[in-house]
This record gives sequence, structure tokens and C-alpha cells, in this order.
Amino acid sequence: MEFGEFLAKLRKERGILQKEVAAYLNMTVSTVSNYEKGVHTPDLNTLIKLADFYDVSTDYLLQRTRYKANISTLNKRLSADYTISDLMNTTLELDRHNIDALLDYYELLTMRNSINHPK
Repeated sequence: MEFGEFLAKLRKERGILQKEVAAYLNMTVSTVSNYEKGVHTPDLNTLIKLADFYDVSTDYLLQRTRYKANISTLNKRLSADYTISDLMNTTLELDRHNIDALLDYYELLTMRNSINHPK
């Protein structure tokens, strides 16, 4: 999907009008419309503002990942020593054996959590 189409889809999914996006970005509705039509592409600062507005990462906006979380989520502290980013980076460095062990443990934690906190 083209960037502009993706922006429009994201805005519509959230039930937001172009004029709300324009007001946040301090620009005209026609500029937002041109972004969504693919006539123009936002500069880096505007891209960051769009990510903040939609509360997603710039990589998500650029469709480099399906992971929506913004930078504040990735920097969220899980303890005094670890953030979510730390866990993700450590996971990426694991060998196959330890990835399998981690996935087993993940399934166990998910099951335990669903028993302790039923929906």
C-alpha cells in the first residue's frame, strides 16, 4: 500500500477528520489531503509529528513493521534495569535453542495469566 493510502486508512480507522490532523500539524487541510493522495510526502519533522499524533512508530507509518507501538512504549521501564526495548534486543540475540525455550516460557506465562485474569 502506498504511504498516502496508508495514512488515510489509519486516519479513517481512528475516526479522525483531515481538519483535525491539519490542526495538530498546524497546516492546511489541503496539505493533509495531498499527503493522503500521494501528491506530496511529509518531511521528517512532519512524519515524526504524524507518528506522535497517531501514537505509532515512524517505522509503522512507513510500513516497515506491523508493530504499532511508539517510542515511549519501547522505552517503558519493566524494572529499574530493563525496558521493553532491552527485552526485544536480547530476544533478537538468542540462539535457536534459547528462542525455543523462550517461546515455551511465553506460552506458559500466557496460560498462567489467562487463568489468573480471565476475560
